[in-house]
Amino acid sequence: MSVKLLLFSDLHANTDAARRIVERAPRFDIVIGAGDFGNLRRDVKHCIDVLKDIEQPAILVAGNNESTEELTDACHAWPNARILHGTKTTIAGVDFFGIGGGIPVTPFGSWSYDFTEEQAAELLANCPADCVLVSHSPPKGAVDVSSRGKKLGSVAIRDTVLRVQPRLVVCGHIHESAGNQSQIGATPIVNAGPKCVAWELG
Repeated sequence: MSVKLLLFSDLHANTDAARRIVERAPRFDIVIGAGDFGNLRRDVKHCIDVLKDIEQPAILVAGNNESTEELTDACHAWPNARILHGTKTTIAGVDFFGIGGGIPVTPFGSWSYDFTEEQAAELLANCPADCVLVSHSPPKGAVDVSSRGKKLGSVAIRDTVLRVQPRLVVCGHIHESAGNQSQIGATPIVNAGPKCVAWELG
């Protein structure tokens, strides 16, 4: 049985983009949001207050623009949302594992919700094989190229992909790679972006 996923990331308080996701959601089984719902640790609720009308199960991770705690607080009125961070959930027989924040630590300063590669490796230690990995940050060398041509992804996430071979990695964070897809081994990597990507798990 196939499972239809609607993937997005990096809304940054864009409520129009959030409304388009709500409109598309009924055609999918599960909605996945890979972080950055607000800006600079503010306005997290703007998009969540729109997205909470989605009736399908939703898997969310924090970006670097909100913490896991801030995202959890914003989602208190969205019963179908599951916020993951170093944790797993299972829906429709599929394991989902999530990790939020900027990895590695960004140059943006103390406001940014970031983790070192070492911290990320610890958070990813229990990532199960054959899961869907939802990470705000992309793995190093896949859909992670900045406007300056630098690869800004995470080594810890890449190492995890090589170790457990997820069915799919959903990420965001690097805006210039939004909407792009890549592959590490047999694992597809999708930088979802705010315009959404439809994906079907076979």
